[in-house]
This record gives sequence, C-alpha cells and structure tokens, in this order.
Amino acid sequence: MREITDFEVKINTQFIDKDLLKMAFTHRSYINEHPNLNLQHNERLEFLGDAVLELIATEELFERFPHVPEGDLTAYRAALVNTNSLAETASELKLSDFLLLSKGESKDVGKGRTHILANTFEAVTGALYLDQGYEVTKNFLKKFLFPKITNIVEQKLYRDAKSLVQEIAQEKLSVTPAYQILQQKGPDHDKQFTAGVFFGDDLAAQGQGASKQEAEQAAARKALEERGWIEEDVE
Repeated sequence: MREITDFEVKINTQFIDKDLLKMAFTHRSYINEHPNLNLQHNERLEFLGDAVLELIATEELFERFPHVPEGDLTAYRAALVNTNSLAETASELKLSDFLLLSKGESKDVGKGRTHILANTFEAVTGALYLDQGYEVTKNFLKKFLFPKITNIVEQKLYRDAKSLVQEIAQEKLSVTPAYQILQQKGPDHDKQFTAGVFFGDDLAAQGQGASKQEAEQAAARKALEERGWIEEDVE
C-alpha cells in the first residue's frame, strides 16, 4: 500500500485535509473488516464526485463542440463518464495502489473491481472538489480524463456499437446482423462470455465481456474495426 502523499505528487496537488483524501480511498468492505479503526467509507464522496464530474464534463463538451446538438453531447458525455472509462482512467492513475479494501475484495479482478475503480475515481473527484475547489478539480479532469474525448468522438465510441453495425450492414450488405453466445466460462460471480456477430452465415467478429450484452457489444465493435467501418459517417 503506497502512501497518500505519493498520489498528491502524482496529481501535483497537496490536500489541506489529508483525511478527506484517505476517505476517498476507503472502501466499505475495509471498514467492515476493521470496525475499530474509526474510518469513514467513500460512498458519500462518490455521490458528490459523480455530480461534480457530470457538471464539469458537460461544461467541457458544451464549450469544445459549439455546433453539436444536445443529443450527441449527451451521448459523448455518457461515453466519457461511464464505468469502463472511469475505471480505465483510475487504472492509469494507479488508484488501486492506494485503495483500502477487504481481503476478499482485493482479490477480485473481474467486473467488481472495475466498478470499485470507477467509484473510487468519482470519490477522489468529490474529495478534490471539497478540498481544492472547482477550478483545481476541472484541471485534474482536463489532464487525466478529458483526453479521451477525442478518441470517443473520432472512433464513434459514443454510439451503440450494435446499432451502428446494424445500420451499416443493412446499408452495405443488405443483411441484419445476428448474435450468438459462443462460449461462457468462469464462476457465477465472474462469468466471461464470448459472443459472435454473424452476417448471414459469415462469422464477422467475436468479442468478450462480463455479460452477454457486453460480449455482443464487443463483437459489434470488433466487426466495425475489422470491416473498416469505424470511420463511416452515417449521420
């Protein structure tokens, strides 16, 4: 477990209230396992951080894309602040190095860990907002999260992959894609599914996910990439 000060160095910000930052990294499971440590878990900070993140992301997108309609801005924001995006950013920041988790939770490397990382990122955002204010929090998000916006827009990651595949496949191939679960493995709490997307009898691509829906979306995204459709303008 690394010291909280190492995280402050990483983000070039010194917290006034160190306990607030420690709270952001404290998962409920750790408190349940250590009830005598007089710690508070990070769920209230997560609640606050979620709202702060949505506001600052909305402002960023509003200013960056002055001619994009509301519906598309909403889709951009959803892709930017979804669980996978936040968990990926948390991993890049190595937030797990500072997390206080129970022994059981610390062993989870599946879908549960993804949610914990995303929630921790929100909690850190909430703590930063309380301790340092709006502008510092905005600069933090600009540096570590908002660089993803360009790829989200250019690669159309804001669009539902299955809908996009159906739209283009019907236009170019005159077929409606069909999906099939090809494999599932792992224990019930950490299932991994492999889905295939078919154009007629042709297996176009495969994708993996922690649910059937995630696997199908991954297969659709893979089909877009392999067919060179990812850059298609179908608006």
